[in-house]
Amino acid sequence: MVKLALRSGLRWKVSLAIAAVSALVAVALSLVVHNAARVSMLDNSRAAMNERVQSAQRMYEKYRILGFGAKLDDERLPEQLKKEAARGLRATYLGNTGAAGPEVWASVPLRDGRVLSVHTQFKDRARVLQDLDRVLVLGSVSVVMGGIALGVLIGDQLSRRLRKAATAARKLAEGDSEVRVRDAIGGRVRDETDDLARAVDGMAEALQQRLEAERRVTADIAHELRTPVTGLLTAAELLPPGRPTELVRDRAQAMRQLVEDVLEVARLDGFAERAELQEIALAEFVSRRVRVAAPEARVTVLRDAHVSTDPRRLERILGNLLANAARHGKPPFEVTVEGRVLRVRDHGPGFPEALLKDGPSRFRTGSKDRAGTGHGLGLTIAAGQARVLGARLTFRNAEPTAEGREGAVAVLWLPESAPTNTGSFPVIEVPD
Repeated sequence: MVKLALRSGLRWKVSLAIAAVSALVAVALSLVVHNAARVSMLDNSRAAMNERVQSAQRMYEKYRILGFGAKLDDERLPEQLKKEAARGLRATYLGNTGAAGPEVWASVPLRDGRVLSVHTQFKDRARVLQDLDRVLVLGSVSVVMGGIALGVLIGDQLSRRLRKAATAARKLAEGDSEVRVRDAIGGRVRDETDDLARAVDGMAEALQQRLEAERRVTADIAHELRTPVTGLLTAAELLPPGRPTELVRDRAQAMRQLVEDVLEVARLDGFAERAELQEIALAEFVSRRVRVAAPEARVTVLRDAHVSTDPRRLERILGNLLANAARHGKPPFEVTVEGRVLRVRDHGPGFPEALLKDGPSRFRTGSKDRAGTGHGLGLTIAAGQARVLGARLTFRNAEPTAEGREGAVAVLWLPESAPTNTGSFPVIEVPD
């Protein structure tokens, strides 16, 4: 069963809320005004008929003339008025109150036992009530439209501030430590958005301080380990030949490489590295480096390009990608050059889901089928070096082939313009 999630903007939610409240208030006020006007109209009609029947009574008793449309013992007289007349009381009766106007009766008993009554329908007052209803409808619509406009204005301002805050927060998450959410949203208005911005800025500063402290500790530890590891390697060279000596040398060399990798990661995390740019022919450069680093890999050039980049860092990225493919993947290994795009593919089990979702992370090698050896530093260093070059390094898993083999694909997107000496990077659009 597929669940559909509807996403609507904050300004429209605010607009709809204000419009709904405006509509409820307008309808409630319209009903109150309509009912009050209707009750007042009916009361005035009955009062007018009461005065009319009294005037007709005085005219009849004095001049024996039936005026004001009065009648004696009208057969259509309502039963309620007949009962009131039998009790000797003057009364009014409200008949039909439809759209044609209220129909009002008034009656009074005479001295001779007869009943004098008048009857009329106030059509003009019904038209007044209808005009009032039209005015109330137009007023209600105007109030709702005004509420929507006000909601859009308020919601747009709040939504714009939140979008700016979200953009600044994303830049913080991507590693731009100079961005501050409070400065990004700006404005003179102080509201809950500013509290959120200050909280995010405080969290970012605390996190940055902690990361910087961890980076310094890591760099210091790795730096302090270089001297004893170098001494260990020197001492291993003095051991007599044999299998135990080879094992000691191998482990000492692995420890030295680990220390160097940790130091390199610490330098990259400090965002102090700068590229030393040269103009190179990418296809020729890649072909020569692959022949040295991985002779068994196949290089395919779809389209050559001249790029301005740092050859040493590009070689480091390519070497780490090939080493990762050899360690965790399966042959055949393929390197493809297509313009400024460089792809490295193996035919192994593919990248783990955690790496595809969150990117490479130090000392995390992924799932068991791709984590036999290594410390997770190779791809971390490759991603860091790509950032120094102003490039993008992405990871995905290839579609299964006819033989059922999948494979991991690492793609390096080199920029058209190189990073500047100040450390600013070009924007690279990576297709889905």
